[in-house]
Amino acid sequence: MTLSRRQLLALGTTLPMAAPSLSLAQAKELRLGLITPVGHSWNKAALVLADKLKAATSGRMTMTVFHSGQLGNESAMMQQLQSGALDMGFIQAAELGSRVPHLAAINAPYLVRSTPAVAKFVRHPEVLKLFDVLPATTGTIGLGWGITGMRAIFSSKDLKSLADIKGMKLRINPTPVYRDFYQLLGAAPTPIPTPQVYDSMANGQVDGLEADLEFSWNQRFDKVSKVILQMNAVFMPFAAIVSGRVWQAFSGADKDLITKLVKETLEEQIDGLVGSEPSLIENFKKAPIPIRQVAVADTEAVIAAFDKIWLPQAPVITALRKIGSSIT
Repeated sequence: MTLSRRQLLALGTTLPMAAPSLSLAQAKELRLGLITPVGHSWNKAALVLADKLKAATSGRMTMTVFHSGQLGNESAMMQQLQSGALDMGFIQAAELGSRVPHLAAINAPYLVRSTPAVAKFVRHPEVLKLFDVLPATTGTIGLGWGITGMRAIFSSKDLKSLADIKGMKLRINPTPVYRDFYQLLGAAPTPIPTPQVYDSMANGQVDGLEADLEFSWNQRFDKVSKVILQMNAVFMPFAAIVSGRVWQAFSGADKDLITKLVKETLEEQIDGLVGSEPSLIENFKKAPIPIRQVAVADTEAVIAAFDKIWLPQAPVITALRKIGSSIT
């Protein structure tokens, strides 16, 4: 059938009304980047999210997970998120905090003192509100927190207390919060790329490593350590974030769906990590390697010194400490 010019013009006037439904029906492949390797709980969570999204949309929306920093380091991925070249990322709070001091507050030491408390803390409404600054400061949208457990020091020399950290060449996450905290304890923060840490400890280039238990067991840092000192001081959450440029192109229904699936996935990641920590500790004990705890009374002075530096930069730390103190 041949359409007349009048019929073609009439049809053209209906296209803008039809476009949204056509767009909604189009397939969309999302790209999610993160730095953790295959087998890490963050990477497992990303793959679960991809499966959930595909199932919930009957394949209309899919997700490819780029693990192990395949798209570059977190700074590079943030640039991609800002430009819209990358759709989503699981980005460490340390990276966000290096850009926005308000976000760095979540890495302040001794907000909470156990991994189960971390799980409650990151779900608190006020802690989720930390994301409110992201659109204006980074061009991204925060959908929720995932976690690691409380971080510990794996040391090639014997440690019994915070005082023993003084003078240590310690590999830490190279972010201002961690640097200031460990310098206040007298350590000499030593920046070494993660893949080189094991050999650096083995040959004495550094005296120790500060890391979470899951990562450290997977890398077997206990084999180059004499002791694990559980600091119960800091944890490293990650933020599930979406590019603002990408987010504005989604329909309201798709935004709601993605938000729901991310929340479900993060809940599972958090609960799974809390549940697995006791077995990780047992693994280290059987290795065997002594595990020691930092006395609460020994932490008061360093908290005061840290807050003197950081409260002017991130006043929200006061509110976060109050929330943390209410969690048991």
